[in-house]
Amino acid sequence: MVPVVFVHGIRLSGAAWAEQLERANPPATAVDLPGHGARRGERFTLAGAVDAVVEAIDEPALVVGHSLGGYVAVAAAARHPDRVAGLLVAGSTCVPGKTLETPFRLAHRLLMRLPDRGERLSRRQFESVLPPKLAQAVLDGGIATEVIPDVAKAFADFDVLAELAAYPGPTWLINGSRDHFRRHERRFFDVCADGRLVNVPKAGHYLPMARGQEFSCLVFDAARSLSISGSR
Repeated sequence: MVPVVFVHGIRLSGAAWAEQLERANPPATAVDLPGHGARRGERFTLAGAVDAVVEAIDEPALVVGHSLGGYVAVAAAARHPDRVAGLLVAGSTCVPGKTLETPFRLAHRLLMRLPDRGERLSRRQFESVLPPKLAQAVLDGGIATEVIPDVAKAFADFDVLAELAAYPGPTWLINGSRDHFRRHERRFFDVCADGRLVNVPKAGHYLPMARGQEFSCLVFDAARSLSISGSR
């Protein structure tokens, strides 16, 4: 079966994928993007994030990204299609722009004014939506609120639809039906060379973590399909 590389969302780390890694049937790994997790303190750039993903690939892999990680995964697939056997993005089908950038910058300013830089609010947020074991793993991995301005800058001119259209391989677009980041999912689907669009009922933006078992089945079904098609 093709290996799987997981790419986390903004402020989080590879720890966000702890449940998927426990369930992994094919070989799987989760990266820390620049400025996050073990790489906290580094400057986030899109080029550096793409490098982090590609460096984790030993053989063509299914690259799975959530939120920020989905946009990074799209860029990695477009720029290194020979390394990406398949692309699966969750919660990443909203075209970046002021409608995304402004709320993130505002949240950053408000959180950074707090004495703990929003650590308590983040703890409450993740403990309220995630299973306890995973919530603790996410918090232990660190919440990199300070990285938001660099991320916003990196994606200010990112043409995600053009990048996605440049990737010739199979693509899965998976969204929770209640996810605000699915706003432009039909536009994303329409530019895919070989696309599939999946909506998970009653799920929100944190689908991969809040409903980890269900999401794992989608990921590893995709990995198996790639292995079957590759063996023909």
